[in-house]
Amino acid sequence: MAPSSRDRAKQAVRTQVWDALTVADAVHDASVHGRIPNFKGAEEAAARLAKLPAWQRASIVKAVPDKAQLPVRARALEEGKTVYMAVPKLATIKPFYLLDPAALTVPPAEAASSRTAATIAPTVEVDALRPLDLIVLGSVAVNRDGARVGKGAGYSDIEFALLTEAGLVGPDTVIVTTVHDLQVTDTPIPTIAHDVGVDLIVTPDETIVCPNPHRPAGLHWSDLPADKIAAIPALRARRADDSWRG
Repeated sequence: MAPSSRDRAKQAVRTQVWDALTVADAVHDASVHGRIPNFKGAEEAAARLAKLPAWQRASIVKAVPDKAQLPVRARALEEGKTVYMAVPKLATIKPFYLLDPAALTVPPAEAASSRTAATIAPTVEVDALRPLDLIVLGSVAVNRDGARVGKGAGYSDIEFALLTEAGLVGPDTVIVTTVHDLQVTDTPIPTIAHDVGVDLIVTPDETIVCPNPHRPAGLHWSDLPADKIAAIPALRARRADDSWRG
């Protein structure tokens, strides 16, 4: 299927940001294209986030497994917060790792690594999660209205929709992304119904409050390709459940 004009616009924003980060030597990876940027200053962004009331109130955090958000996950565990992290590509029927700070067998900074979590953390089904106080997303680019783009796979949006339908995301759940300052763009980012906006953008140098970001109410099946549904057990199960209910 040929990319739509919306998809091309999103990819142009990604490329613009990836190029800017590369020119500025602002990432740790040799090549940033195609990835959530592992930006320099991630520790400072995590420290800034930790000073916010929304963080300090949170006891249950769902975070992406990207390297850029490793300092956020580690800090959450160090502070006694429960962390849920997605299994890569949501590829199992229990698609989230449960990182319980009271049950860790390794230091929090090590447990927060996606590679280590895969070996020490139990996996849980969506319905086994506790209601979420804070959701941490990775982004390639984000604007001050809270619209964001990831690397294009769409897993964060699917996770959010599944968690919302399970009643685990409420109006008081805060959605945040940590990024480099160069990832905050003035370029409009086109969105569709399943795209998740953020309430807060936290960079090493700035905290940005976003007005009225978009929150999907649940899954938008018409936006999901058949191969994506087939590849994600939790989606297949939800689709079958919806079909059974009629």
